[in-house]
Amino acid sequence: MIGIREKIGYGFGDMASSMFWKLFGSYLMIFYTDVFGMPAAVVGTMFLITRVWDSAFDPIIGIIADRTQSRWGKFRPYLLYLAIPFAVIGVLTFTTPDFGDGGKVIYAYFTYSLMMMVYSAINVPYASLLGVMSPEPKDRNMLSTYRMTFAYIGSFIALLLFMPMVNRFSMGHDEQHGWMMSVIVIAVLCVLLFYGCFAWTTERVKPIKEQQNSLKSDLQDLLHNRPWWILLGAGVAALVFNSIRDGATVYYFKYYVVEEEYASISLFGISFVLSGLYLAVGQAANIVGVVLAAPLSNRIGKKKTYMWAMSIATVLSVIFYWFDKEQLMLMFIFQVLISICAGSIFPLLWSMYADCADYSELKTGNRATGLIFSSSSMSQKFGWAIGSAVTGWLLAFYGFEANAVQGEEAIHGIRMFLSWLPAMGTVLSVIFISLYPLSEKEMRKITNQLNDKRK
Repeated sequence: MIGIREKIGYGFGDMASSMFWKLFGSYLMIFYTDVFGMPAAVVGTMFLITRVWDSAFDPIIGIIADRTQSRWGKFRPYLLYLAIPFAVIGVLTFTTPDFGDGGKVIYAYFTYSLMMMVYSAINVPYASLLGVMSPEPKDRNMLSTYRMTFAYIGSFIALLLFMPMVNRFSMGHDEQHGWMMSVIVIAVLCVLLFYGCFAWTTERVKPIKEQQNSLKSDLQDLLHNRPWWILLGAGVAALVFNSIRDGATVYYFKYYVVEEEYASISLFGISFVLSGLYLAVGQAANIVGVVLAAPLSNRIGKKKTYMWAMSIATVLSVIFYWFDKEQLMLMFIFQVLISICAGSIFPLLWSMYADCADYSELKTGNRATGLIFSSSSMSQKFGWAIGSAVTGWLLAFYGFEANAVQGEEAIHGIRMFLSWLPAMGTVLSVIFISLYPLSEKEMRKITNQLNDKRK
């Protein structure tokens, strides 16, 4: 049985990762176009190139982590040694040097690529911890719930406070200074959370056989793991949905709703903008989805819970297109409902990846936890790459111009980013997950057989 302290400790890891993940997903595109000064199409291409490479880098980290031997285990050392590089490079990514147009593009490519590689190097081992903290599916379901709850708490804090911090730090300085200082605050908090995760977690699950298979054998086992392929497709589609909605939100409120025309909302001396509140409300609703995921999946199964959640999100996303820019209440209500649906699927996906690791070990006798869990990060990066690239390219296609009044065509495109385009991702995700074969009944059999072999 996993204790409450260890569950919280495991949650700290994704709380740290998610703070930067949400800053990248919600603010990096508009930072590059409106603050850094890069054309939208160039940013979209950069996101595609760097994230596709980074997606391929994730399995490399998984393979290395599987072969790591230390007194702290296979996966926990990465939290200890990479927390500070993660924070430093994250700050550099949001720093604006005084370069020309070509120099800025090179700097953006270099810092963003390096950041994504470090993100993989710490996040893949962290995700793999789920597969070795307990052999029991119920424990893993609970750890997934804690993980995603803390992830969304971290995202909520970052999205709610980020723009108010930017505005506060920009007083007496330029906007670029405000962005950099705000990221420094987030980065320091992330380091502390990663260290807390390292200190409060334990690796317990040992492979059936201690001898490590060859890399070729690991890859062959992975490529023949049908449930893994299905989850990979579902994860990519789900992240296309998320990345398009998150990346376009600030554009939607800045250029369609025109949030500057609304008075800011002040609490405790902090002024919040509409886009920040909208994103933060979504993260709070994600937590509700995470909490609902466990009882729903225990009642009707993980597969059905996932399919229902994404089907409802599809319908609600399509309806979102017809909201007038004054219908703020409806926008926020639908944000809550869509985010509850989106929040409920990710703990299910993480738990399913742990099931895939057990399934592979039973079939092959080899446990490649890091390699299998790296695919979860890989699907996130690849889906994010597609969604971000599409956002950048279509902004350019529809005639978007940074910091200017947008034409009718550009406004139409920005509205599509929160409706029809993400709905395509949810539909694909439902199709993939409908093929997933590892039911709760099947996993009980697999768990019992593995436990017998470990005795």
